[in-house]
Amino acid sequence: MPAFCFRALKFSLPRTSLYLLFCSLHVRFFNSPTTFSKTHHVKLTFNEYQLLQCLSKCRIQDANNLLNKMPGRSPHSRVVYWTSLLTKYSRSGFIDEARAVFDIMPERNIVSYNAMLSGFLQCGKLSEAMRLFEEMPERNVVSWTSMLYGLADSGMIYEARRLFEEMPERNVVSWNAMIAGLIRNGDLEDARLVFHNMPVKNVASWNAMIAGYVENDRIEEARILFEEMEDRNVITWTSMIAGYCRAGEVEEGYFLFQRTPNRNVVSWTAMIGGFAWNGFYEDALFLFLEMKRSSDIIPNAETLISLAYACAGVGFHLLGKQLHAQLIIKGLDNDDYDGRLSKSLIYMYSSFGFMDCAHFIFSKNSNNNVIQSCNCMINGYIRIGQLEKAQNLFDMMPIRDKITWTSMIDGYFRAGNVSKARYLFHIMPEKDAVAWTAMISGHVENEHFDEATYLFSDMQTHGVSPLSSTYSILFGAAGAMACLDQGMQFHGMLIKTLSDKDLILDNSLISMYAKCGDIQTAYRIFSHMTSHDLISWNSMIMGFSHHGLANEALKVFEAMLESGTHPNSVTFLGILSACGHAGLIAQGWELLNTMTNVYAIQPGLEHYICMINILGRAGKVKEAEEFILGLQVERNQAIWGALLGVCNLGEKNADIAERAATRLLEVDPLNASAHVLLSNIYAASGQHVEVQNLRKEMCLKGLRKVPGCSWIVINGRANVFLSGDKLDSEVTEMLLFLSHFGDG
Repeated sequence: MPAFCFRALKFSLPRTSLYLLFCSLHVRFFNSPTTFSKTHHVKLTFNEYQLLQCLSKCRIQDANNLLNKMPGRSPHSRVVYWTSLLTKYSRSGFIDEARAVFDIMPERNIVSYNAMLSGFLQCGKLSEAMRLFEEMPERNVVSWTSMLYGLADSGMIYEARRLFEEMPERNVVSWNAMIAGLIRNGDLEDARLVFHNMPVKNVASWNAMIAGYVENDRIEEARILFEEMEDRNVITWTSMIAGYCRAGEVEEGYFLFQRTPNRNVVSWTAMIGGFAWNGFYEDALFLFLEMKRSSDIIPNAETLISLAYACAGVGFHLLGKQLHAQLIIKGLDNDDYDGRLSKSLIYMYSSFGFMDCAHFIFSKNSNNNVIQSCNCMINGYIRIGQLEKAQNLFDMMPIRDKITWTSMIDGYFRAGNVSKARYLFHIMPEKDAVAWTAMISGHVENEHFDEATYLFSDMQTHGVSPLSSTYSILFGAAGAMACLDQGMQFHGMLIKTLSDKDLILDNSLISMYAKCGDIQTAYRIFSHMTSHDLISWNSMIMGFSHHGLANEALKVFEAMLESGTHPNSVTFLGILSACGHAGLIAQGWELLNTMTNVYAIQPGLEHYICMINILGRAGKVKEAEEFILGLQVERNQAIWGALLGVCNLGEKNADIAERAATRLLEVDPLNASAHVLLSNIYAASGQHVEVQNLRKEMCLKGLRKVPGCSWIVINGRANVFLSGDKLDSEVTEMLLFLSHFGDG
């Protein structure tokens, strides 16, 4: 993660303290007497309302009389007032009434014509504007530029360019209008030529080109212009900040944000949103706190949309509810003209699993609901296990996209309903690589490995290229089955189809080869990686540990610490397991203490079980029992089962084994393995009466020992054999073949 200025503070605080800090928003911001900006409407006087009514009812004579009675000492001032009046009407949406005022005005000047022309263009009445433009007795640069804007906004870029060439005079606004129109219509190269040919450029000219490059993901060209620019304003800085964040270069964006001389709500929001959209949710919330502490800037709706996504990202549902409450109090929920605010709240509540709240907003804003909100609702229902409600919403949706279908398929796989997931995939109208990958993943999660492999082949037959995540899933399946041949085949296909491997793929390969027994190949892949993340280190440590290579695991652990990577609980689980294989008691104790004292990681039951195994394998069973009795955690069946497992079958530890088995059966009376182990311990120590009694008890409880299991993969199919199975003719023939092969 980039080293933002907040990182040190984040690492110094536990998550609960971090949450309490964010809750201070309730005092610092949510209870503050701030007001949010609302949509401003033009105010009309009583006489202006009367005139508006007459015009609306086509009472032209009454309207004319009212117009003549309105104030104005000189003819010029009366024209100015009438022009102002038609501008008010058009800006309030009464364009027909504005035209009526224009028609009955006794006198008009160029400003009146330009006001009417602008009113038509603002209301989207391009044809009326073009007719008026042709009828104008005279035109100035404002008239030409207004028409230029109108044509470009309507997508008539060819006509706009022709008009631009015909203009008798141009000012910097005209040039900027041409640049903005070309950019808006996707012609960035011609916009660049117009920009370079401008006789005089102002800050708006530079900002238009920079914004054009940013919107077209050409951040490097935007940066060059930014460096050349002498006079920058807050719009310039904000465009570049947004551009870097949009390109995923959040650290560069934040560096620029720190250099911004004068920040407004837009620049603060651009950086807060940049953090949120790139997954740095805590940074977004911290920056919002800094904004409130260091300035009097009032957040706008866009700020709060970003904060809603940030709250969802960190999972702070109380803070999210406070945010929503303030939106209601300030009336912003009624100003959601484009539906983006409600969409962010639906996403937030769906992420929390608060589907009643999400459904309330969804129902309230049914006119603004887009397919993304429906998808959020479906995923939210799936997340809390309400698959039926997700299906109902899916059935009611008039339009579904690929995400909708894939979400439902994934939901049924999570519920274990493989047949329904297959049916949905079968009727899905258009299947992309994500949908195919979801199908493969769902079959792997439900342990249908053969079907997953078949789907992978079918995916390629249909001409759909696998994603890197597709291969990661297949490597996981090969590792779970310990099927090295299959894993190597997938690896070969990966090399042929994907030129660049990413970190996730390398990590998957390390894990697969380690689980399949080829630890040398796993380490070779690890050694050739250009960079390692925590998962890379943990995968390699676990791989060495599972192969009993304790020294190698310890060396990787030391290299990990030297690289500056902080270990987590999985790291310590792997390294403690490695110490158990090698009987390294001193190192085990040291590592267990380091977890708590150095890295503030609370050991879990799995770490304590590793320590029990370390002590038990070294013959220190008594110390293992004392260690368990000293633990300040609930001692469950896993703890007592671990102690029972390290007791030797001789007389030396029979008393400890008996106590462990007794404790284990107290918490898990139907544990068949505990009965069997205790029976074996009694038998080894010559306590045959106890053995008979224990076996009778097992019969009464209906307990049976879980049979041993072996498997062999033939032609991609896993053949499983349980201890005690009756062999059919094909298996007998196979075993005879193997025995003859072994004799040869």
